[in-house]
Amino acid sequence: MSTVIRRTVPAILLTGAMAMLATGCVAGENAPAPAAEEGDAAAAEWSTDSLALDWATYNPLSLVVKDQGLIEEALGDDVDVEWIQSAGSNKANEALRSGSIDVGSTAGSAALLARANGSPIKVIDIYSQPEWAAIVVGADSDITSVEQLKGTSVAATKGTDPYFFLLQALDEAGLALGDIEVQNLQHADGRAALEGGSVDAWSGLDPIMAAAEVESGAKLIYRNVDFNTYGFLNATEDFIDSHADVAQVVVDAYEEARAWALEHPEETAALLAEAAAIDPAVATTVIEERSNLDVSGVPGADQIAVLEKIAPVIVDSGDVQGGEQAVQDALDTIVDDTFAKQATGK
Repeated sequence: MSTVIRRTVPAILLTGAMAMLATGCVAGENAPAPAAEEGDAAAAEWSTDSLALDWATYNPLSLVVKDQGLIEEALGDDVDVEWIQSAGSNKANEALRSGSIDVGSTAGSAALLARANGSPIKVIDIYSQPEWAAIVVGADSDITSVEQLKGTSVAATKGTDPYFFLLQALDEAGLALGDIEVQNLQHADGRAALEGGSVDAWSGLDPIMAAAEVESGAKLIYRNVDFNTYGFLNATEDFIDSHADVAQVVVDAYEEARAWALEHPEETAALLAEAAAIDPAVATTVIEERSNLDVSGVPGADQIAVLEKIAPVIVDSGDVQGGEQAVQDALDTIVDDTFAKQATGK
């Protein structure tokens, strides 16, 4: 398996080359070129000597990229690559905003929320179109519909797709957020709270949700693929502007990983099973039934259309200080399709 990595030649190299030519013309064609300092060429090959990015069990392509060392192979020994796990879109957004990572995986809704609140991120690639969220109750629960959630306690991770899935489901059922008590718990803690009986329902996320179905008999009482937003691979604006060459390497690696994952679903499921510590059968369900990896990596109209539907929900949630205008501004500026277009040849 191989990939073509397009490397941008830094302007400083071109400037230096022109200066050397000019010197040769003045001193004579046979004048010796200035001796290069050891390591200069290696240091100048890439615009940075470090890259930090996340991997997440909700982003199967990140597992492939990391396992196969695609980015490390492309960048060589001159760039230190650091992988940090994201437990959820909210954690990825926190790391992006703090500068702990340059590239991170979130749901589209979470990316829009973060940008609307001032986080300088843009989506540079689409890693999936999943059905990864649903409303879940325990094995012995009598709750069978969203309408029955009124007056109950529901676990959800704010700032993530399952949270916005819950808000949309409540609205469709004629309920408001105030009709339930939301317990803001990280995804794995939400499952534990459901199974421990401290909440009545959970707005879950795969693969944790799929594991709860198999291992604990949890029941999915409401599913709606249209309420799930795409998987966004986001980068900080500073990283995009200052290190476009390395950003291209990341997106190229993701597109290579997508092609491999589509050809090797069993191996991809095995990677997920190992990373998430879940049964291989559960991982297979997530990969083959709930993770649509066969989508264009180029962010654009399809993703914006989904975000336009979720935008009023985000505004009404009160989670954006700037309200409707801030959300609209984020919608207008969140996409950078440059790298994905080059990686896919589109």
